[in-house]
Order: sequence, then structure tokens, then C-alpha cells
Amino acid sequence: MSSLLPKTVAIRAPRRPERIFPRRPRASDEERARAAESPIDGNDAGDRQVRWRAVSTSVWRKLIIGVVLLVLWEIAARWVDNDLLLPGASATARAWWESAASGELFARTGTSLWMLLRGYGLGVLCAFALTSLAMSSAVGRDLLSLLTGMFNPLPSIALLPLALLWFGLGTGSLLFVLVHAVLWPLSLSIYTGFESVSPTLRMIGRNYGLSGLRQVAWILTPAALPSVLSGLRVGWAFAWRTLIAAELVFGANTGAGGLGWYIYQNRNELYTDRVFAGLLTVILIGLLVEHLVFDTLARWTVRRWGMQSA
Repeated sequence: MSSLLPKTVAIRAPRRPERIFPRRPRASDEERARAAESPIDGNDAGDRQVRWRAVSTSVWRKLIIGVVLLVLWEIAARWVDNDLLLPGASATARAWWESAASGELFARTGTSLWMLLRGYGLGVLCAFALTSLAMSSAVGRDLLSLLTGMFNPLPSIALLPLALLWFGLGTGSLLFVLVHAVLWPLSLSIYTGFESVSPTLRMIGRNYGLSGLRQVAWILTPAALPSVLSGLRVGWAFAWRTLIAAELVFGANTGAGGLGWYIYQNRNELYTDRVFAGLLTVILIGLLVEHLVFDTLARWTVRRWGMQSA
């Protein structure tokens, strides 16, 4: 009879009382979307300060290294004590200023840069066309593999005699060697970047009806942008050194040669300080393009798509 009676259950108080916070009202979908899209001001400002501090530290460190190298150069020149063999940094700076004031150095530099832009742009277009063909068909892929294997190890300078034979002494020969210098390394970098794009992303593109060149333009190129930037950087360096080397040999095109011809001409006239001034200009342009153009593009890419340059 006692088993049929309801049992009394004693409820004990919890050892650690639960804290009850007033619940915030749930945000609407529009508020949550707006919060996800808007940057967090504090974190963004902090990241910007960290980036700016890192960049300024790196710039100051490079400037100090550059000053140390200039001092070592001046000491070595004073120790040699022969301006014909090794002019000092001060003599080179004086020769650079005289050539710049006369306008000759800027005219030669403009000629070289105009030639470089034309050859570099043509090489970039050919590289994108060849890589797009390789991504569109198996024949194009085999063609790219065969051509890059054949011509990428071939130095552009080795093609100078052939370029002279085919195009003569002038712009055509320079453009030919510039395109050769840019085309193969850039094609390899772009193709490697395209191949590294995830199959999921490609499938998303196909679901949106993108195929062939449209998939290359809207899916593969943005996704492979770090590899493309790396290839553009390598292609620029190859093109710049190839142009200066080519102008040293046949840069005088109707008396309007570029920086390479300026160096070669002053070397024949034994103006060694002007030769160093021309070399210094080549180095300065390389540094400016490397840090102002490509580093800015890399930072913009990271900020825009959160990618890291290869």
C-alpha cells in the first residue's frame, strides 16, 4: 500500500547559483548583414598602424643600408684613386646631375622606358593568350608545355643575331627580344596559378555558365592573382635587363638610343663617371618600379581579396 503513494522528492539549491543576464533583443537580418560588411573601426585602425610601423621601419632600414653602401663605395674609390677605373659616389652624383641638367639622361631614359612598355605589354598579352589557350584545350596545354620547355631556358641575348637578321637594326629587333624575355616566365607563372585554383571554385563558375575565356577572365585570373603578380614582377626584371643589354649592342636607332646606348657611348669616350651615372639610373628605375608599382599592387591585392603574394 505504501508503494502506491507518491514519493516526495527534495529539490536542493544549486551549489553555484546561475547568473541570469538580461538578454539583448535579437538583431534583424539587415542589421547583421550591415555589421558583417562594415569594418571594425578599432581593429582596422590598429592594423593600419601596425602595417605603417612595419613599412616605415623597413624603409629606414633600407635607407641606412644604402648609405652604408655609398660610404663603402666612396672609400673604395678613394683607395683606388683612379677615376678612370672606379669613380667615387660623389663624382658619379656630379656626372648624373650634369647629364640630367642637360636633358640627355632623361631623354635616353624616356626612350628606354617607352620601348620597354611596348615590349612588356606585348609580352603580357601573348602570355595571357597562350595560357588561356592552354586552359581551354588539351592541345593548348601541350603546346604551352612544349614551348616553355624549349624557349624558357634560352637567354634573350642569344637571339640578338637572329633578331638582327630578321628585323634589322631598329625597334623590331628590340621588341622581339623583349617579348621573348617576358612571354615564357610569365606564361609559366600564370599557368601555375590557374592550376592551383580549387575545383570547387571552378565548379561554381561552371554553375554560373562561365566557360572558356569567360571562366579565365572571371574565375581563374582573380583567384590566381598572386601568381600573376609574381610572374609580372619576374617578367619586368627580365625585360629591363634584356633591354639594357640589347641597347648596349644595337640600341642606336637613328641616333636615339636609350640608356644602354648612353652607357656604351660614354664607355667608348672613357667617361667612366657617366657610365656609372647610367648604371645608377638603371638601378634607381628598377627600385622604383619594384617598390612603388609591384609592392603597391601586392598590398592592394591583399587588402581587396585577402590574398598573399607568392
